[in-house]
Amino acid sequence: MPEALWPLPVLILGLLALVVALWAMLIRERGKASRASQARVRKAQRGEHDARGLLEAHGYRVIEEQARGSWTVEVDGQAHEVDLYADLIVERDGWRYIAEVKTGAVAPDPRRPATRRQLLEYLLAFEPDGLLLVDMAAETIHHVGFPGLEE
Repeated sequence: MPEALWPLPVLILGLLALVVALWAMLIRERGKASRASQARVRKAQRGEHDARGLLEAHGYRVIEEQARGSWTVEVDGQAHEVDLYADLIVERDGWRYIAEVKTGAVAPDPRRPATRRQLLEYLLAFEPDGLLLVDMAAETIHHVGFPGLEE
């Protein structure tokens, strides 16, 4: 092989090794993300299970878990049905509530946009008598209202 061409195979092998190393790193990071996602799901499921006991200890009766609801959004005159699922529907003293269970440190704050929007959607879709935000980290139940929107 002429001297001018011998670095080419070395360069190709080096690039191939770099691609394989990057691919392996990508696979490993995806696995970490997947495990983290699975851990969040397990934590949420435990939280919902534990929330049943907390709510029952406070006199609520669980009527339904992962209750399906829907409401309609209209865009340019065209109706689009939006499906959503509430963690729990509970009842106490003849009043029906949607209970949203949160397990993280910041998620239970109704001033947090994602939590607030979720509760607003529940109000529209389920038309409950009230909304409960169950903070499993603090083991507390909060009544949430939206003055002007509720009857």
